[in-house]
Amino acid sequence: MKTNMGLADRIIRILIAAVLAILFFTKVVSGVWGIIFLIVAIIFLVTGFIGFCPLYTACKCNTLCDKNKKKQ
Repeated sequence: MKTNMGLADRIIRILIAAVLAILFFTKVVSGVWGIIFLIVAIIFLVTGFIGFCPLYTACKCNTLCDKNKKKQ
């Protein structure tokens, strides 16, 4: 499993996960939408910490900055 997420992407995912979890646990969002928010928050949190997104691999997307690129 190769990292395919840049630092900014990872931080944004973790922040979104925190907001979604707060909305769920403070009961601002409840019911089916609350469960969906919680599931998305867990997925964002896990992918944010490990730096790998399976969906990015399927779409051949990569937000990781390559420091070995030649500057033009």
